[in-house]
Amino acid sequence: MNKLFYPKLAAGNIKKNARIYIPYLLTCIFTIAMYYVIHSLSMNEGLNNMRGGQQMQGMLEFGRFIIGVFAAVFLFYTNSFLMKRRKKEIGLWNILGMEKRHIMKVIGYETLYIMLISLTAGLLLGILLEKGTYLILARLFEFEIVLGFHIYEGAILVSCILFGIIFFAIFLNSLWQVSRSKPIELLRGGMVGEKEPKTKWFMAVLGILCLATAYTLSICLKDPLESLAVFFVAVLLVIAGTELLFVAGSIAFLKLLRKNKNYYYKAKHFTSVSNMLYRMKRNAVGLANICILVTMILVMLSSTSSLVMGEEDIIHNRYPNDFSITEHNRNELNPELQEIVNREIEAQQLEVRKSLCYSHLQVMGIQNGSEFETDMNRVENYTFNGGNACYLIALSLDDYNRILGTDVLLQEDEILLYSPDNKYRYDTMDVFGKTYRIAENLDEFLDIGTDHVLNTYYLVVRDWQEIQHALNYLSNSYEDTSYLVDTYYGYDLIGTPEAKEAAFVQIRNQFLETEWNVVIFTHENARRDFMSLHGSLFFLGIFLSILFVMAVILVIYYKQISEAYEDKERYQIMQKVGMSQAEVRQSIHSQILTVFFLPLITAGIHVAFALPIIIRMLKLFGFFNTSLFVLCALICFLIFAVLYGIIYSITAKAYYKIVSWN
Repeated sequence: MNKLFYPKLAAGNIKKNARIYIPYLLTCIFTIAMYYVIHSLSMNEGLNNMRGGQQMQGMLEFGRFIIGVFAAVFLFYTNSFLMKRRKKEIGLWNILGMEKRHIMKVIGYETLYIMLISLTAGLLLGILLEKGTYLILARLFEFEIVLGFHIYEGAILVSCILFGIIFFAIFLNSLWQVSRSKPIELLRGGMVGEKEPKTKWFMAVLGILCLATAYTLSICLKDPLESLAVFFVAVLLVIAGTELLFVAGSIAFLKLLRKNKNYYYKAKHFTSVSNMLYRMKRNAVGLANICILVTMILVMLSSTSSLVMGEEDIIHNRYPNDFSITEHNRNELNPELQEIVNREIEAQQLEVRKSLCYSHLQVMGIQNGSEFETDMNRVENYTFNGGNACYLIALSLDDYNRILGTDVLLQEDEILLYSPDNKYRYDTMDVFGKTYRIAENLDEFLDIGTDHVLNTYYLVVRDWQEIQHALNYLSNSYEDTSYLVDTYYGYDLIGTPEAKEAAFVQIRNQFLETEWNVVIFTHENARRDFMSLHGSLFFLGIFLSILFVMAVILVIYYKQISEAYEDKERYQIMQKVGMSQAEVRQSIHSQILTVFFLPLITAGIHVAFALPIIIRMLKLFGFFNTSLFVLCALICFLIFAVLYGIIYSITAKAYYKIVSWN
């Protein structure tokens, strides 16, 4: 036999089955290109020159791992569609005399061709996209662009090894499927019928319980750190619940439609419901996977986009002043420090628009009604139990009146209280071994900034002696590092960014020559730090979302195409006995619409219930703008719904083109 027979046969098979191979090839090419881009960017020396470059590279390394794992799972999954579609053809070869070892050679050459085409085109596309992506990052993070065209041999080598292993595993799986199948099974593999599935109420109830548990965790947990700890548990419960509910619930749903005589006994519904019911056992898994992918896309895009759009709020929450200084372990103003700051501000011809300075005590405790426990041992045991952990920040009435220009008076054991996170409902507060009466619950407070993720209570006490009493009380049970006594200086300046930066550098250099325990922040430096973190998260979210959208499109496409080939003969028979093409089209639209938008709707429900836990987790990044996050989630859902509708239109046309009979 001619040695080129098998290579030619494999090439001809790919060409003849272009309808199913081209989408698979495009997916492989884009996945490889995206992997190369992420890997090469993580190796780009230009990122080392940007502020926050190490954070960005860490995110890229994480993204590379995610893409690698996803590529292995997804390409393996989509290849099963190809093998299912090819079983009839392979069975025919076997019946006509081609031995299984010969069939394995053909499959081997087909896999080799797919791998070579995918790697060549994918790496070339990745090399072209890498520089463009680098320029986008440079624009996004405002760092200097390193000119030149670079090809990263290490990224190419790793990409070839990784995807070579993936394609080899796909080849072995194909061989296993062929070797264990009989010729007649292969011949009928694409059109094997199924018995009507039974309604599995146990699976349906278990799926509902899984989702209910995940939703309850999302809604009921109050503490951000506790939410982070259980988030992945909730994700696993949602995945399991979605799979179970789609497999069992979809069958029950279709049977309910069948019982509805007014709906079922119509030409456009009768055929579609019957077709879906008899193959829903395996069809539901695909729908569940689509739902999970859509949920991941919506969560990633809404959370990362809200972080970027709410960046100014995050910065202001943490650093409300243009220029801020915190001197640790000091309970009074430092005249020498103020003199240095004022001298450099004047030297750079800057004008102070607003300034404030105060000393305060900060300690963590556990709230139990009006009682606040600050004993170290108990705090260690119950810090995050039930969301009752909180921060207490106390400052003197003198500082409060001086900053606001007020003349409030307090009696002995009276305090002013500001609780932005949790409205305080009691008239007294038991803390630091004393009972304080709440003279007033403040609606507004000093704009002093905070990065706390726990509930925070701001106490204005009568004088510094009350804070000294608290320090004495804490020193009996706390270590020196377990609470903070700091003095804060904040300045809002009028001048150019260059002058502000010059003043910052000079002040920082002079502080380095002292023994003061000082931390300095500027608004602009904070913005750069946050942009490196949030921008990298947003970039990675966009990148992974593109990959997942591509996966959704391919899963939907193969699902619809494989079902179209299964239904082709059925619809052609029904057209022969009198069903018009218009009725066929109506039946097709009814079949697709009945379950096509179910994953999107379910994903929307998942995201809606996930909002509370995501909002609490975003607090770990200093994000507290709930309305902005909800708006971002809604916009992302609407945009994806439009895209989903476009996919529906395309797949419906492809489905009709296959099953129609002229």
